[in-house]
Amino acid sequence: EVLLQASGGGLVQPGGSLRLSCAASGFTFDGYTIGWFRQAPGKEREVVSVISRSGGGTFYADSVKGRFTISRDNVKKTVDLQMNSLKPEDTAIYYCACRRGGPVLRRELYNYWGQGTLVTVSS
Repeated sequence: EVLLQASGGGLVQPGGSLRLSCAASGFTFDGYTIGWFRQAPGKEREVVSVISRSGGGTFYADSVKGRFTISRDNVKKTVDLQMNSLKPEDTAIYYCACRRGGPVLRRELYNYWGQGTLVTVSS
């Protein structure tokens, strides 16, 4: 069974940092692209960052470029999202997802999803 467990969310002040982690099990981890997505209240789920199977290729949404960093450890089977300089507009539920094969940005092409972790940026 494919399982993705997202953790690390919480309440942080604007300008602060959080590190999200996605722990995977039940599949050949290094054969899958991993993406982080987020969904704010009343909005559609959007891509935040994607990392290729080897970790050598990454993508960032324009809204987080320069502030967020995605990384993966294929031995530990984890993907982390380091989020710095957080803004109130980063408030959302963050989900990790995986797909077999190369990196894509469309959420519809990700087969498995974790349960999400809530990030709230507020003073």
